[in-house]
Amino acid sequence: VYFYRCGGQGPEFELKTPPAQFPITFAVAGDLGQTGWTKSTLDHIDRCKYDVYLLPGDLSYADCMQHLWDSFGRLVEPLASARPWMVTQGNHEEENILLLTDEFVSYNSRWKMPFKESRSTSNLYYSFEVAGVHVIMLGSYADYDEYSEQYRWLKEDLSKVDRKRTPWLFVLFHVPWYNSNKAHQGAGDDMMAVMEPLLYAASVDLVLAGHVHAYERSKRVYNGRLDPCGAVHITIGDGGNREGLAHRYINPQPQWSEFREASFGHGELKIVNSTHAFWSWHRNDNDESVKADDIWITSLVSSGCVDQKRHELRSMLATP
Repeated sequence: VYFYRCGGQGPEFELKTPPAQFPITFAVAGDLGQTGWTKSTLDHIDRCKYDVYLLPGDLSYADCMQHLWDSFGRLVEPLASARPWMVTQGNHEEENILLLTDEFVSYNSRWKMPFKESRSTSNLYYSFEVAGVHVIMLGSYADYDEYSEQYRWLKEDLSKVDRKRTPWLFVLFHVPWYNSNKAHQGAGDDMMAVMEPLLYAASVDLVLAGHVHAYERSKRVYNGRLDPCGAVHITIGDGGNREGLAHRYINPQPQWSEFREASFGHGELKIVNSTHAFWSWHRNDNDESVKADDIWITSLVSSGCVDQKRHELRSMLATP
């Protein structure tokens, strides 16, 4: 535990660092905003004894109004000052007014992530390791084609992942690839076409996204089909934003979609050991947090998928 003051003045804060070994607990919720539902979500997260908070984009919903960045900072300060908050950008962080201003200026200034430590050249994508987990934060709004700097960096980062040291591999970005909600339908298809083969070859265990203001969890899936070596995809853009919930779903429910619900809430992911993790999603029910979905997840290291795809990954990483 570290005690600190910002600039040597003001109140004293207390920061608890994550454990060096399993177990470790992540809290997850995207598309927060600054509403009563946001406050409810944050209160529930504060009670769950998490170690690291993961936020897959759309933080303050300031949309170029700088005072809303300030008020968002005050809203999340009790939590963000006490535990590591690791975030990536969403569309509401772009703040580009008719092409007259640079994108992501406020976001990059106020929420600077440790991108240089992972040899990234941009605050919009980076990676970090905690306990036995390698987490990759990608940018849905940075260039991502096969000739982009982000794609080049992703290949380099994946080449350095040691699944003996970090048996779990997670990826976060804003726009979901697997989405059966009618909101933002197909918005992630282009990024998915480019990057999903690479993440599949790397045996990514779990992909977390936001953007759609609802909750959805997939079965293990790749290329639109059930695949025991594919990733579990979770959309959790239900933190409490001012735009409301996305209630309309495509029917019948796709085979890959395991659970879906349009409610505000948050997720908790407890990595128990190198082989098993427990995921639960908690619906906001007025002042209460109600567990509405849960699943045990087995790592792809323990299932043999990592060894099975080792040659495929080497080939993809070696391709210019």
